[in-house]
Amino acid sequence: MSRKGDCLDNAPMESFFSSIKTELVHRTQFRTRAKAKAALFEYIEIFYNRKRRHSGIDYRTPAQAHAEMLIQAAA
Repeated sequence: MSRKGDCLDNAPMESFFSSIKTELVHRTQFRTRAKAKAALFEYIEIFYNRKRRHSGIDYRTPAQAHAEMLIQAAA
């Protein structure tokens, strides 16, 4: 982060929250908080990180990009 009040620092999180709202929250009616928490966990850990491709990282999943980064760092 650069400095307080820099709107560009917040852009990645705003984009992430927009994705969650568009792809999960606004399409689902949760009966309990526990079910909402479970659905959010599943969305983030299973779909968003392991299956959903992101244009900002050359259409790879975050898990793929992270694994490649670790391999490159070890080399």
